[in-house]
Amino acid sequence: MPDPGTIARGATRLAFDAVEQLSRVVEGMHANIAALSPPLGAGTDGRTRGITGFVYGCIRTVNAGARAVLEDALGRLAADAGDAPASAQAETLTAILNGVLGDHLAATANPLAIPMRLRSVGELRTRVVLLIHGLCMHDRQWQRNGHDHGAALALELGMTAVYLHYNTGRHVSENGRELALQLEALLGRWPAPEPELTILAHSMGGLVARSARHFAAQAGHAWPARLARLVFLGTPHHGVPLERGGAWVNLLLGSSPYTSPLARLGWLRSAGITDLRYGNLRDEDWQGHDRFARAGDRRCITPLPDGVECHAIAAARDVLVPVASALGRHRDPDRSLAFAESDCWVGNGLSHLDLLDHAEVYARLRGIMSGAGRGG
Repeated sequence: MPDPGTIARGATRLAFDAVEQLSRVVEGMHANIAALSPPLGAGTDGRTRGITGFVYGCIRTVNAGARAVLEDALGRLAADAGDAPASAQAETLTAILNGVLGDHLAATANPLAIPMRLRSVGELRTRVVLLIHGLCMHDRQWQRNGHDHGAALALELGMTAVYLHYNTGRHVSENGRELALQLEALLGRWPAPEPELTILAHSMGGLVARSARHFAAQAGHAWPARLARLVFLGTPHHGVPLERGGAWVNLLLGSSPYTSPLARLGWLRSAGITDLRYGNLRDEDWQGHDRFARAGDRRCITPLPDGVECHAIAAARDVLVPVASALGRHRDPDRSLAFAESDCWVGNGLSHLDLLDHAEVYARLRGIMSGAGRGG
C-alpha cells in the first residue's frame, strides 16, 4: 500500500502531466480555429505561431519548472514524515489510476505505478490457488461483502491462497511475461513437494493468466507442469464492446479539426484498456500497430493450454463482458476457445462484480476444486 508521501508525489506528477496535455489540446483547437480550417479534415499541425505560440510555450516551461520544485519539496517532506500507511480508499484510488494510466505511470517512473507482487496467506500447503484481479482493482478487493473466494477455499479445502497485485494499465502481455517469471521463482522454492496450482482469475486477470501460460511454455518454464486448472470469472476472452466503442469515439472526434485535439484525451487511456478491445494476450497482438487506430481483430490465435482443466463462469447481467466473450465463443470457429459445455456456467441475474462473492459462484468453485466431477 503506498504511503501518503508517495501518493502526494505521484499525484503531483499526474497533475503537471495533465497541464502539459491539456495545454496541447487547447493550443490545437486554437490553431485550427485561427486557421479557419474546414469543418471536416485534418486541420493544422496543432501548433500556434508568433506571440500565441510563445504564450503556450511559456505555459509548458513554467509547468515543468514548478513540477521540479514541488517534487523536490514533497520528497523532502516525505523523508521527514516517514512511511505512514495510506488508507484503503487511497489503495483503491491508486489501483484505478493504474488501470486508466498505468502504462504512463510506469514509463515516467511515477511512484504511483504498482509493482507486480505475490502475497501468500497462511500455511504453505501442497495445493495452491492463485487469485488474479481485474482492471482497476487490487489484490485485497477479492474481499467483498464479507467473502473472499481465496480465503474460503483455503479454509474448506486446505489450499494456500496466493494473491497477485499488478499494474492493470500495462499491456496484458507485459504483465503475463512478468507473472510467468514470478511463478517460476515462487513454485521453484515452494516448501511443499510437487505443488498443484490452480489459477482463479477475474476479468482482465484471465487474459493475464493465459498470457503467462503462453510465455512460460515459450521459455520452457517448469511451473506449467504444476498447473492443474484455470478458472475464469467474467474474462473477456474476445474483448469488450465498450473499448471498441471508445475507438469509434476517437475516430469521430478526429474527423473535424475543431474536435480532433480532444481525441488526444482518448489517447491517454492505458495500454491495458486498449488490449481489452479484442482480448490481446501476446506481444504480436499489439506491436507494430497503432493501438488507437480503427482496425479489425489482429490477434494471433492462442488456444487454451493442453492438459489443463479450463472452466469459464459468466454473469448474465454483465454490462462489461458479454456472455459469449466470457465463455470464449466467437463467430470465427478458429478463434473459439474449446471449453467443454460441462465446464461453462452462467449466473442468471448476476453482474460482473457479483462473480466475486455470490454464493452460487462459490459453490461452483468449491465443486471444481474439490474434485467432485468436472464443474462440480
